[in-house]
This record gives sequence, C-alpha cells and structure tokens, in this order.
Amino acid sequence: MNTAMAMKITKRETSKIDEVDFNNLAFGSVFTDHMFFCDYVDGKWQEPQIAPYGPMSIDPSAKVFHYGQAVFEGMKAFKDDDGKTWLFRPEENWERINKSSTRLAIPEFPKNYFFEGLETLLKLDDAWIKSGDGNSLYIRPFVIATQSGVSASPSDNYRFMIICAPAQAYYSGEVSVLFAEKYSRAADGGVGYAKAAGNYASQFYPTNLAKEEGYQQIVWTDASTHQYLEEAGTMNVFFRVGDTLITAPNNDRILDGVTRKSIIQLAKDRDITVEVRRVSVSEIVTAAQSGQLKEIFGAGTAAVVVPFKSFGYQGKDYDLPHQEKGYASQFKKALKDIQYNRANDPYGWRYEIK
Repeated sequence: MNTAMAMKITKRETSKIDEVDFNNLAFGSVFTDHMFFCDYVDGKWQEPQIAPYGPMSIDPSAKVFHYGQAVFEGMKAFKDDDGKTWLFRPEENWERINKSSTRLAIPEFPKNYFFEGLETLLKLDDAWIKSGDGNSLYIRPFVIATQSGVSASPSDNYRFMIICAPAQAYYSGEVSVLFAEKYSRAADGGVGYAKAAGNYASQFYPTNLAKEEGYQQIVWTDASTHQYLEEAGTMNVFFRVGDTLITAPNNDRILDGVTRKSIIQLAKDRDITVEVRRVSVSEIVTAAQSGQLKEIFGAGTAAVVVPFKSFGYQGKDYDLPHQEKGYASQFKKALKDIQYNRANDPYGWRYEIK
C-alpha cells in the first residue's frame, strides 16, 4: 500500500470564495476552489492531481452509470479559535472506504495518497474552513468506475476523488421518524455495511413516501421480519430506555459509523450502561407507552447527533419527552468540543492539518 508520492497541482487563478454567503449555506451545494483526483489505469493508481473544481469529461458508457460501481465517505474539517484545522478520526474513513471498495470489487486506495492528497487540498482551500461553532468543511471522498463499455463485469479503470463543501447544520428543527414496515435499506449478505451509492438511492422513494405523511426520516428495520430497528435514514440510531443506551450491533446490513463508535466510547466513560444488541420494535413501542423511552437520536458525520421528537408506527405517533440535558445533547457537546479543539482529547481522535 505504500507507494512513492508525486502530485501535480494546478491552482485556480481567482478564488470564488467572495461569491459565497457563508451564513446561508444549503448543505452540500457550494464547493471549494479545488478538487483532488487520481485515476486507476493499467492495474495501478497513477499520479494524483489537484485541479480547480469543475466539470469533468466521462464517457456515457462508463460502468458507474450502468452498474453502480461507486462508493463514498463523509468527513469534516474543523477550525478552532486559533485558526488551526482538525480532522476527526480520519483513518477510520480511509479504512472504511477501502472496505466499501473491496465489497464492490474496486481496488483499495493507498493510505499515503489519501492523507497527502487530503492535507494538500485542505491547505489550498484553508480559507473555506470557517471557525465558530457549527461551521465546518464537509469532505466527500469517493470512487467511481470509469471504464467504457456496458459488459456486466467490474471496471478496469477508476477515479478516486475528494471534493469539499463548507457546511453548517445538516438538520434544522425537530425531527419525526417513521419505523419501516415494508421497505428495507439492506439485506443479509448485501452491501448495507458499505457506503455504496446505491444504498442511498434506494432510500429516496420510501423516504419521500414518509415525508408525505409528515415524517423527516425512516428508521429502517431488518429486511426479513421488520421487527428489529437498525438505522435511521442516513445515520446510526440510539435508544435511551430508562438510563440505558441501546443501539443495534454492526452486521452486513448496518454501517460501522465513526460517530456511533465514538458515542459508545463516550457513554462508557461516563458510566452510562450501553447495550449493543438487537432492538425490537415492540420493545421500543412498549417503552414509549410506559414512559421508559426517554430519547431516540441519530448519529452521523454530517448531522453529528440529531434528537428525534417522535416516531410513528402502524398509524400511531408516539411523542418523546423533551430532554434539555439528555444524552443526545451531552454527546453532541462532547464530540464538538473535541472536534473544535475546545476540550482534552484523551482518545487521540483529533488529527491536525499542519
């Protein structure tokens, strides 16, 4: 995996940053001045490049369009009050994109290419990373199959890219969710644990149906029985019953979330009882009816931690009690304090861009 690193850099002549209203950003809609890319040709990764962000030419028969060979990651860069830039557990993202790639028969990307390319890109576009609570730079590494031809076989050629978008809060307002009864996000033996592009595309239709009923997201259930709760939209999901924190275990249907594993560690260090096990719909409904269900919240890179105000199941809505200082707010604050370099990091999760 260790390959000699050389990189071609072409800088944008004039930055477009002055055209951006940083106080009114729609998530993932505005991108920085530069992008990183590297092509896989003739069985090896070629010289990486950084170039001005913009359209690229790709053949209409490229296999990504026909067979969905594409995986991605989500990361963030944070700037502290002293102007230093930090990443949060970036090695986890490098490992996971390669795990996703392997599942879709895509060659792994070298670690030194990933980190040197990412750091160089962030230094070039440093002005786009704004300090202040809630501000960040969303980082999107991804790989697509670029070989021309519509034969149903893995591509021989790929392009690895990193693009970046300044970001604020992902969700605004309160969130209501619907427990899935018909549609599934992933099945046993499938690609649910990978950040495969098709996993997210298949969620759009049932999520649109849920939105028509007044919900913002779906909490997905297992494909076999729809009796066990697994993920919330594009996030991992946690349930607080009494003072116990419960979340589903990783398997080949559930994404190994970086925020998820960080919250589990934070909870254990606060002597909060954590149960990583299957969570049944009936258990959560019963807990809601008895008043034992205190919180449900989603966790992920883009959203960090999102508390839910209610959930719907079988035509009935269950309101959750408002928690001024609940687990969700505690974990969100603890994570952000580490990410923004406002608190000690005993775990070594912060990674400085020097």
